[in-house]
Amino acid sequence: MSGIAVFLALGALAGVLAGLLGIGGGLVLVAALVWILPRHGVPAGSVMHAALATSLASIVVTGLSSARAHARRGSVMWASVLRLAPGLVLGGLLGGTIAGAVPGTALRWGVALFCVFAAAQLLLGTPHGTGAERTPRSPWLLGAGLLIGLVSALVGIGGGSMTVPLLILLGAAPVQAVGSSAACGVAIGLASALAYALAAPAGLSMPPGSVGYVYLPAALGIGLASVLAAPLGARLAHRLGGTWIRRLFALLLLAVAAQMASGG
Repeated sequence: MSGIAVFLALGALAGVLAGLLGIGGGLVLVAALVWILPRHGVPAGSVMHAALATSLASIVVTGLSSARAHARRGSVMWASVLRLAPGLVLGGLLGGTIAGAVPGTALRWGVALFCVFAAAQLLLGTPHGTGAERTPRSPWLLGAGLLIGLVSALVGIGGGSMTVPLLILLGAAPVQAVGSSAACGVAIGLASALAYALAAPAGLSMPPGSVGYVYLPAALGIGLASVLAAPLGARLAHRLGGTWIRRLFALLLLAVAAQMASGG
């Protein structure tokens, strides 16, 4: 299978997961990219950084499409997004900068631990809100955004596994929490990818089409395919039982955690 076909297939998987479970499968993308990117000329010592950076850059494309679709339905709480955004941007910039100075092995362990967290979240389910649906406007969202952006940049995700539960706990309706999280993912992806692009050392030998640690051909292929595949996942969500799908994906995340921890 050619390189672009592989990236399109990965994007399709991420899109189906986004439509099926409300998450983009960023952790699975990172694990796959760790295996694929060396075959495209990414140096061994930079593979983990490039996988995280490329996953985050692809989230910009996916998030823009998803946020636009949710905004058309009035499902984006812009007041909450605007309160989260400054922290998300700062956290993303900080996380990408820190990652540039951290060995790939440490980043692998960070992804492994977050996979375990995400798997537990899938198995336990999304927390329930207060029952009185409202748009969260707390000033504490700035600090929460900083933490979400920081962690997301370090593990290569759009932050939905943290943003959605937070907004629901603060009173948002689930559909609005998901829509708002998609918009937040754009801010995280842009800031984090920029930080990874700038954090790459001078003279780094990345393949053509790279900007710092970001391998653009992979990011664009994954992002565009995920946009096209997301409606399929949404249709499948209405036909299949959600519980066993979440359990299967939780097991997949645990397998990813084992792969990351073993360095494979």
